[in-house]
Amino acid sequence: MNTSKEAARGLTDIETFLCRHAHLEAARQRVTVFTTRVPGLTPEQKVDIETWYLKEQTYVARMVTEHIAAHVTEVQQRHRVRFTRWLRGTLTAMILISVAMALCFAVLLKSLS
Repeated sequence: MNTSKEAARGLTDIETFLCRHAHLEAARQRVTVFTTRVPGLTPEQKVDIETWYLKEQTYVARMVTEHIAAHVTEVQQRHRVRFTRWLRGTLTAMILISVAMALCFAVLLKSLS
């Protein structure tokens, strides 16, 4: 792998980490606000709720990421198929036009002789 690809992958990894960290920090803040508003919770119950909520948010984030990745892969595959068909059609058209031009040129040469 060349340096620019490694750098791009590294930037993507950093971006993913920062996004995930921001998502979890926001989830921490939401669950902390929630547990402070509920009266009568023991400190252990608050920790249990916070732990469960953060695990749930991590799971949901992973599922969303996997869904998006699968969708992107599917779209890329469809695009690749369409592009291949377009390229094949363009090549066929170019060949037909070249053959037609060669025939016209041959006819023109015969008519001039």
